[in-house]
Amino acid sequence: MTSAFGVRDIFVEANGLRQHLIARGSASAPSVVLLHNLVGQARMFDRAATELAERFQVFALDFRGRGESAWGPHDEYTQSVYVSDVEAVREALGIQRFAIVGTAMGGGVAMAYAAHHPERVTALVMNDIGPDVDGGGVSRISDRTDSTPTAFPDLKAVVNYYKEHFPAAARLSNQRVEDYARWNVRLSDNGLYVWKMDPAARHVGMGVPEQDELWRQYRSIKCPILVLRGEHSDILSKETAAKMGREHPDAQVVEVRGAAHPPLLTEPDALSALNQFLPAE
Repeated sequence: MTSAFGVRDIFVEANGLRQHLIARGSASAPSVVLLHNLVGQARMFDRAATELAERFQVFALDFRGRGESAWGPHDEYTQSVYVSDVEAVREALGIQRFAIVGTAMGGGVAMAYAAHHPERVTALVMNDIGPDVDGGGVSRISDRTDSTPTAFPDLKAVVNYYKEHFPAAARLSNQRVEDYARWNVRLSDNGLYVWKMDPAARHVGMGVPEQDELWRQYRSIKCPILVLRGEHSDILSKETAAKMGREHPDAQVVEVRGAAHPPLLTEPDALSALNQFLPAE
């Protein structure tokens, strides 16, 4: 590490797989773990993690089958396995307590982890996800993942795919969209760009409990909760976000202006909320 806030790639053996994290910040600072969405990876948090690293030790995890983490058995891309992975990674890193921030699918994993390991979690951030999700948004994501091309002739084609199919891309510079594209693909032996993500991991909602159990989990959380909702989200409705604020005694809800699903955590509203909410010790 070249400075207190330097970027480190970390690989750990966890649950029998080589799993990758990007770490930033001082090892003496409180820890924050960032969990990405269904088709994301750790690099999507670069800007938010860099800002948070001024106060925290920040770990952004590549879930199994994504980014630089190894692929797993096809039947193990489930919420319970992801929760088990987070605990195995925590043990490998040697951190005892931490705040956990999850975007979309990662938020569901974060909630389940906080429910099952209350002694480990100091604060929970659920970014555009809740115990209840809108069917229209789920169908949109499912249709997109089912029709995703498996290969692209060049990086420009990947960039164009992102611009066409991901609402969040409209809020990014061309360079940032190109960065996202580059992080998510690799050049194959036949000269085509293919996804780093295991195709078996693309199925929406694998192993997610029923809605009543999700609300039970949510109400059982022992730590403070921050719920972020994109103003134009088609996954987390205003009604569900408001209910989340009512159903937990230490929850607050912040709407991220201008954001669709999910907020990127680079928006001023999101960064301000994170900085005010996350515990400094």
